[in-house]
Amino acid sequence: MYLPALFMVSFFILYPFVNGLKISFTNWNGFSQTYDYVGLDQYTRMLKDANTWLVVKNTLLYGLGSTILQNAIGLLYALLLNQNIKIRSFTRTIVYLPVIISPLIMGYIWYFFFAFQGGALNDVLIFFGLEKINALGDPSINTWIITFVNTFQFVGIAMIIYLAGLQSISKDYYEAAEIDGASSFQQFKNITLPLLMPSITINMVINIIGGLKLFDVIIALTGGGPGYSSQSMSTFMYDLYFNRQDAGYAATQGILMALIILILSLSALIYFKRKEVEA
Repeated sequence: MYLPALFMVSFFILYPFVNGLKISFTNWNGFSQTYDYVGLDQYTRMLKDANTWLVVKNTLLYGLGSTILQNAIGLLYALLLNQNIKIRSFTRTIVYLPVIISPLIMGYIWYFFFAFQGGALNDVLIFFGLEKINALGDPSINTWIITFVNTFQFVGIAMIIYLAGLQSISKDYYEAAEIDGASSFQQFKNITLPLLMPSITINMVINIIGGLKLFDVIIALTGGGPGYSSQSMSTFMYDLYFNRQDAGYAATQGILMALIILILSLSALIYFKRKEVEA
């Protein structure tokens, strides 16, 4: 019964990874039928390349920044919607709606808001007599805009998972806490958070992996520019392979990206798993 799943994992995950590892030791351009093995030259080149550390920094910002924001905002939404309010179903739908939109389309939607020429943000600034800003062209701003857009789109997933976790907590714990005179904050700290740890674990791992692989939104908003200022490791690999025909180096960057995702996601999984308690 395990064979179909084992075949799928081997064919779509293990084989591409092993093949990518092999290519990372070559000077293949991505198209020719021949290439030479160059040993660790590509890895040495990667470590000396200033662009490598720039895109790693950006990737960590997209991954960890989006994770923190999605979990914080998602939990706040879940706590709100766990109350008996009239617009609960409507609010839940509105918050979750961006999830079903393609990330590329979502990126273009926000592009027309932040664009320097004809963007809605600059139209508002001009209306109030202020100067236009080139938000997507400013390296100190555009990475945060990308992080915001990614958070806006996928916060609904965190909300739904947290809401399911909140609704699975027995009301008996809160009733007992109220009898003992515990405040709302004490109930949240000592009951809600500990029993919500399984949901926190799921959200943290999913958000870290998704944020570190970010690609579509970056392409739509900035194309990775100006220069390499907003590139992630995914867009950097794309540029190396298709624009610079440097597949060997692109594969090397891919191995680094896989290691970063593996280390961070496993660390988060192990850390939050240890925080989980029995209900």
